[in-house]
Amino acid sequence: MRVLPPVARAYILCAVLAACACAFPALVDSATPWPSVGLLSVLYLGCELVKVCPLMGRRVPEGLGSFFPVVLAAVFLLPPAAAALVALPGGLAGTVAARPAWVRRTWHGAQQAIAAWTAGQVYGALGGPAALGGGSFGGTGPVGAGGAAGPAAWVADFPYVMVPAAAAAIAFCLVLTALDGGILSAAERRPAATAWRGLATRSLAPHCVHGLAGLMMAVMWRSPYGLPAALLVLLPMYISCWVFAQYHRERAAHQATIRALVQAVDIKDRYTRGHSERVGQASAMIARELGMGEDRLEVVRIAGILHDVGKLGVPTRLLRKDGPLTPEERRIIELHPEYGHEMVRGIGFLGEARAAILHHHERVDGSGYPYGLTGEQIPVLARVVAVADAFDAMTSTRSYSRARPVPVALAELERCAGAQFDPEMVRALVDSIGRDGWHPKVTSEEDLQVIPAGAGAAGAASAGPGPGVAPDADRAGSVLAGLPAQAGRAGEPGAGPEPGRAGLGADGGAAGGGSGAQT
Repeated sequence: MRVLPPVARAYILCAVLAACACAFPALVDSATPWPSVGLLSVLYLGCELVKVCPLMGRRVPEGLGSFFPVVLAAVFLLPPAAAALVALPGGLAGTVAARPAWVRRTWHGAQQAIAAWTAGQVYGALGGPAALGGGSFGGTGPVGAGGAAGPAAWVADFPYVMVPAAAAAIAFCLVLTALDGGILSAAERRPAATAWRGLATRSLAPHCVHGLAGLMMAVMWRSPYGLPAALLVLLPMYISCWVFAQYHRERAAHQATIRALVQAVDIKDRYTRGHSERVGQASAMIARELGMGEDRLEVVRIAGILHDVGKLGVPTRLLRKDGPLTPEERRIIELHPEYGHEMVRGIGFLGEARAAILHHHERVDGSGYPYGLTGEQIPVLARVVAVADAFDAMTSTRSYSRARPVPVALAELERCAGAQFDPEMVRALVDSIGRDGWHPKVTSEEDLQVIPAGAGAAGAASAGPGPGVAPDADRAGSVLAGLPAQAGRAGEPGAGPEPGRAGLGADGGAAGGGSGAQT
């Protein structure tokens, strides 16, 4: 159990006191419509409790979150103080992911009560009760049952009623996110700007959808059909939220699967730790520069992350060998794309990423492996990952080679474009780094370089050999004189187009005719 800082405790206490102040008027007001308050409170409480109860033999997905259409319906149907009361039971009974549970539940209840009261004030100030029909907040029962003159007495003033309803939903969202940002800043000692960043933008659309469902529920509640009709509106909304949460749960499982595979590779080959994530990042930069859609961009990123998963089938002694590889050892390592493809073949959500894993060591001139494909025969995603893989191999240090400066690595990629790499993919990476810079997000290596936006490859000509120059670069067969010998374990010069470490995704270098960017 983590101890909350005093500032966070004071913050929660202030929120609880504010929630009590918001709800207290309803307790002393004789006009409070207690039947409606009770029904809505029980309904909201039931929606929260169903998450922890068996549902057809399965648990409701954890990502379902709070079901706010009921609370927002209370905002539209009840006075602000009564709406705050409706929010309390469900907020106090909601599921929490971490301890201390009672503190978190208390916080959620207070937070939702304050947000409901604020939304009710906004809704009332914009004339929402009159636009909804039935006059004041007190008229929450079916109008037909109260002896109204006819259907015109309960028909809402569309489309104007959408204005106060939308404003109330936005106010509800903003209060929740403002309070969330405050508690994050207080409890985790985050800077305020960091704590609030992105909260409102991520939450606004879902809360507006919940507001629309709450408005439909309120309209049907006011109709002659009453509560049964309101529940019919609520049911499909709840099912859609359940399905959406199930999707996010499966997505989280997919990401966990990918993380487990990457961690297994990193543990086996300690010299390339962090390489997979950086290749995924560079691959996504290339894909974004090429104008790929968000869905395909995510597939490219996953392909970059998993491109070396086949190393799990390669003997560890070969991955960690410091000396040159024999031809037989090289052939074994060159099997890792096929191993990787076989490992992920049954993972359906990877899609195109499987082909990228299989073909990321193909070369556009046909001298790559495993199948010697040429040009357009190589899948697009494989061509993207090949460039990203070579770039990270050249710009990070391994046990047998020193890191090259980023501008020099980009210049080497450009030199090899058309023979080893697709020129379009190389140009996309150069343009992206030139505009946005290179800021590797995941690394365990101290000497990885961060290049600010605007640097690009312009400095390649003047970069020189850099601090990592190896005195035996020429002897090792490096194709750029004076640059660190990425092929420190390569075969003898003239041994052929493939380097001695040709099979490793993070191992670059040239042997004779090979490229210094070979991975």
